[in-house]
Amino acid sequence: MKTIVICSGGLDSVSLAHMVAQERQLTRLVSFDYGQRHRKELDYATLCAKRLDVPHDIIDLRGIGAALTGSALTDDIDVPDGHYAEESMRITVVPNRNAIMLAVAFGVAAAQGDRAVAAAVHGGDHFIYPDCRPAFTQAFEAMQKAALDGYADVSLYTPFVHRTKADIVTDGARYNTPFAETWSCYKGGKTHCGCCGTCVERREAFHLANVADPTTYADPDYWIAAIARKDRG
Repeated sequence: MKTIVICSGGLDSVSLAHMVAQERQLTRLVSFDYGQRHRKELDYATLCAKRLDVPHDIIDLRGIGAALTGSALTDDIDVPDGHYAEESMRITVVPNRNAIMLAVAFGVAAAQGDRAVAAAVHGGDHFIYPDCRPAFTQAFEAMQKAALDGYADVSLYTPFVHRTKADIVTDGARYNTPFAETWSCYKGGKTHCGCCGTCVERREAFHLANVADPTTYADPDYWIAAIARKDRG
């Protein structure tokens, strides 16, 4: 099945791209510049497209991102440290981000004659991000069926939506994903900070999957305290 992958350059979406390349017919990667402070992730999406030898569209949504105020990912607001399960992480929500990106990707798929759009939303995102939850993905696919009725038949492929980040690491390793060539950190520094929600989740996932983590972190041990604090409630 001809499939587009929405690829941020992060561990999840790059692993998904490698999986789709082996299990389906990967036609292209689509990425989005929405003014995120960690824009360097797009460089890793470009590396992925070159590695898998497919076209790569980077779509400029900076004007839209600038209007979606109040997020630490797009505004001059500090990215909080800690585990994703902490309330403080809600400041990293960019409202409707996935809905907007998926709508564009479905349009690209319809225009290009592709049959599916793949997105790497996963179970670990459900607490914070409403547009990563199964109820959203099911409703969105139904909406797109109506929006493209009579023009194109495009499905939404979300193989990780009921799975954990550790599961993604396990699958990524199975499909030979070069984890060192992915970017997760929301702070967008020279190396992964090791302290923000995505870094903590990333480090924890490798630990739970029992897969060697090739990532260089500015603080490689912070995740232990962050998880202990989360477990204490």
